[in-house]
Amino acid sequence: MPQSTLPAILVLADGLVFHGQAFGKIGTTTGEICFNTGMTGYQEVFTDPSYTGQVLIMNNVHIGNYGVKDSDVESDSIKIRGLIARNLEEQFSRMQASGDVNAYLQANNIVAIEHIDTRALVAHIRTKGAMNCIISSEILDVDQLKAELAKVPDMDGLELSSTISTTKEYELGDTNSSLKVAVLDLGVKKHILDCLVQRGAHVRVHPAKTPLSRMKEFNPNGYFISNGPGDPAAMDYAITTVKDILNEDIPVFGICLGHQLLALANGIRTFKMHHGHRGLNHPVKNLITGTCEITTQNHGFGVDPEAVRKHPDVEVTHVNLNDESIEGIRLKHKPAFSVQYHPESTPGPHDSRYLFDQFVAMMR
Repeated sequence: MPQSTLPAILVLADGLVFHGQAFGKIGTTTGEICFNTGMTGYQEVFTDPSYTGQVLIMNNVHIGNYGVKDSDVESDSIKIRGLIARNLEEQFSRMQASGDVNAYLQANNIVAIEHIDTRALVAHIRTKGAMNCIISSEILDVDQLKAELAKVPDMDGLELSSTISTTKEYELGDTNSSLKVAVLDLGVKKHILDCLVQRGAHVRVHPAKTPLSRMKEFNPNGYFISNGPGDPAAMDYAITTVKDILNEDIPVFGICLGHQLLALANGIRTFKMHHGHRGLNHPVKNLITGTCEITTQNHGFGVDPEAVRKHPDVEVTHVNLNDESIEGIRLKHKPAFSVQYHPESTPGPHDSRYLFDQFVAMMR
């Protein structure tokens, strides 16, 4: 039987069941369900380490129609736990592509399901909130799937960065550069590092649990706290490291998880969002300049708006125009700032890449 006609089942933690067809690896997978509204960049999304532990719904009706390409990645493998879509395409139209999405998913052992009413599914999640789910193309008994799903831990309280961070240090960029950046890798994306290197930085990337004493040996001009997956409040080791870094009084830039950790290091709590922000089209206002940016986002946790605004040493710099959530902060008495979104924004738009220029200017 052709794989495209094999049945598959999606079951949500609240008991909702969807029947579709198998794609990718034949098997079973679990994780927290989330959705991305982007129309392009699916390969970059699949390989974003911030998606570790999550089963992803791609909202666009056709996924895979331009194939896959070796350079369109944010890490060395697919990081999502599973994929849900309306139509997953094996045929593609791009001369530069090296293969199709089905083979790509199979090579990365990713279970997927297609022919799902994703509009109804996303509407359900927007109403009920993020929750765990299970996809299977090998177990077709719904009660058995529900029993397996009950064993899956919640994302709230889950520490994941140390499981996907680099296991050894590595360096990028011009080793003769006078501009050195020490990166704390909590799930860093390749194109974020590229944005630093393109601005002349010599970058050394450190495993998630590297102490400040080791990073200081690089004699950096600045520290970068990366994006990554999981609950920031469960990362005591990283919060301690960020506190230590701030005591150095040299420039610090945090993105996404790094933004949340900068807040936690200053006594500002984080919280689990109802269903998070994931997509390529979130409007964010820069309160310093008054301009609006169209941003790339991927996060299920946020920074407490009330606690930020009450903090005497922290200033809000960016807000989300959809829901007024905190998208950027800076410290008033230290050279440290962060944003909740992903300013490298590959494949685009590039409205927010000026933030890398600001970081470089601070270091210089």
